[in-house]
Amino acid sequence: MPRPVVPGSRPPLRVFPTTLWEYPSQHYDAWVDDDGNVVRSKKFAGEQGDQAYVGATPSWVIWQCLMRYTRTGDAILDPMCGSGTTIDVCADLGRKPFGFDLAPSRPDIKQADARRLPLPDQSIDFAFIDPPYSTHVDYSDDPRCIGKLDSGGDDGGRAYYEAMAKVLGEVDRVLKDRRYLGLYVSDSFKKTKGKPGGAFMPIGFELFAFMAQHWKPVDIICVVRHNQKLARGNWRKAAEEGNFFLRGFNYLFLFKKEIAVRSGSGARQA
Repeated sequence: MPRPVVPGSRPPLRVFPTTLWEYPSQHYDAWVDDDGNVVRSKKFAGEQGDQAYVGATPSWVIWQCLMRYTRTGDAILDPMCGSGTTIDVCADLGRKPFGFDLAPSRPDIKQADARRLPLPDQSIDFAFIDPPYSTHVDYSDDPRCIGKLDSGGDDGGRAYYEAMAKVLGEVDRVLKDRRYLGLYVSDSFKKTKGKPGGAFMPIGFELFAFMAQHWKPVDIICVVRHNQKLARGNWRKAAEEGNFFLRGFNYLFLFKKEIAVRSGSGARQA
C-alpha cells in the first residue's frame, strides 16, 4: 500500500484513459488565486469533503466523472451527499451542485430522502451516487436510512434492493435525456455463524443488472481502494484463515439515459 501523500504534493490529476483507476490519495490538490479562482500555482485551497467522514467518496473519482461527462455550468446531482465531496469538486470545476442527504453534515447539503428528491423532472445534467452497501457504518439515526438495510439479511436483501430501485428511479426522473450517471459501489462480505466462508453479497452485479434495464451501459471502471485496513496484519490474517477476501476495489458503473431506445415497459430494447 502506498504511503499517504502530503497535501500540496499530490500528483496533478489528468483524465484516466483505461478502466483501471488508481490515485495515491483520497483527495486531489486544489489551488486558488487571490480572487478565489481555482488554479495550479497559488495558495492551497484545502481538500474536498471531510476525510474523517466514514465512507467518504474519493474526490478524484468524482473529478474524473465530471471532466468526462459534464461541462462548465452543468447541474450535478448527488442524492446521498455525505460529507459534501461532490459539492466541493463542483466548486473546483465550475459546475452547479445539488447535494442532498437524509442527515446533512453541513449547511450547503439539503435535507431530503434520495427516494423523493425536491427537483423537477429532467433538470439534472449528471448524477453521481455513492450509496450505502453495508450495515457496518452508522450513517444516521433516521429509521428511513438505507444504510440500515442489510443486503445480506434474512430477506435476501429485498428491502435494500427495493430501496435502491426507488433511488435510481428518482435519479432517472430528474436526469435529462442523453445525459450520464455514475454509481460508485462495492460488493460486501460478512462472517455468518454456521456458514463456513461467510456470506458474500454481489451488490455491484445486482445493481448493474437493474440499471441496465433502464439505461445504456457506458462502461465499468475498477477503482483501486487504498483502505488502511487492507494493510493491517490482523485483517490479512483473518482473511487468509477464514478463506475470504478483503474488498480491494470499488465498481464505478457509468450509464447514459436514452429515452428513445426504451420500450413501452420502460426497459431498454435489445
